[in-house]
Amino acid sequence: MELESIFRHNHGSEIYVVRAFYNGNDASLVAIGGEHSVQVLHLTASSLQTIAWFYIGSRITAIAWSPKTVSPNSSDEWTLELTAASADFGLHALTKSFTSDETAFPFGGGLSGHHGTVNDMCFCGGREQDSARYVATVSDDKMLMVWDLHPTLNISSSSSSPDVSSAWSQPPRPQPTAYVISFPHPLMTVSSHPSTSKEFLVSDCRGSIFLIDWRSDPEQRRQGSWRHLSSIELIEPRSLSNSATGLSSQWTGCSSWRRDDADIFGATYGSNMSIWNLPSIQGGRPSLSGTSFREEIHRFRWCPTNPSCFAVAARSSGKGAVIFVHNSNYVHAHPLVINVASRPNTVRDFDFLTFPGQVLLSVAMGAELLVYPVQTE
Repeated sequence: MELESIFRHNHGSEIYVVRAFYNGNDASLVAIGGEHSVQVLHLTASSLQTIAWFYIGSRITAIAWSPKTVSPNSSDEWTLELTAASADFGLHALTKSFTSDETAFPFGGGLSGHHGTVNDMCFCGGREQDSARYVATVSDDKMLMVWDLHPTLNISSSSSSPDVSSAWSQPPRPQPTAYVISFPHPLMTVSSHPSTSKEFLVSDCRGSIFLIDWRSDPEQRRQGSWRHLSSIELIEPRSLSNSATGLSSQWTGCSSWRRDDADIFGATYGSNMSIWNLPSIQGGRPSLSGTSFREEIHRFRWCPTNPSCFAVAARSSGKGAVIFVHNSNYVHAHPLVINVASRPNTVRDFDFLTFPGQVLLSVAMGAELLVYPVQTE
């Protein structure tokens, strides 16, 4: 299906990460991570407007939105809070409001943080007051870290994150501390759910997904192993078999938690896409599975306003930069195909946006962010 983009925005460098902020049906904010900075765009009826630009100094590998963010759609007294990970393994807390300038606070560097690429991050779920206090990160170093951004104790840390512009004054604050949970294989994604602050959904590179109760008994948490914390372990049998026998050309995976139902998860491994519905699964295997692209799928996103729909994209497709939009009720039916560009272009990342009466996809291709209308009915 040939769709025309309704907005095009040039970031100025290659875009690696796209993350929208969801607040009910409002997903009009999108953060994009490039070679050295995070840019925040606000979707209006007629344009994409830049409302914040945070210079980090290294390639961005992951972004997460804090639930304390208030969109300009909700209030004239808007505020932005998010975190970003960079290629030097540094983490950064980013803030800006309608009256204040950008502030970037580095944490988690040196001996206290990750020692591999941070592939994903998310804030704690639920609706408790401390949901914005904790952010989870996962890495190639096989560790899930849950960071307390506002610890009661001020523990000094020799952060190795790059200095940000001296024009941004950084208020003194204690260095975040982390609970560390180790896994047997590199970790690819982590997500939380609006209905629970206890659990994170974590996927590894070998075909396994773990529902982790990170707020479990402190004595168990000190043992530092996922086996003592995992409430549920789910498996994608074909991908797990391929990785165990060395048939996988690359180790990768992506999982996502459906926002309207805490019992439903989706994931991709290789060319396989799978959906688990906890009340109906047996032995941890998917309730539904199928193929979409022939190549390795690297992104899976649920639509926030039409929960039965999800979109996937391949890292390198013979079709070029293409996104498939599926309906989970008819997972084997032909998807809606969004042709962004021909070969050799590829989709680096994407996320859903919403506007009154519209569902949109924000797609990163090269240095451009393109926004497409999507019919999900």
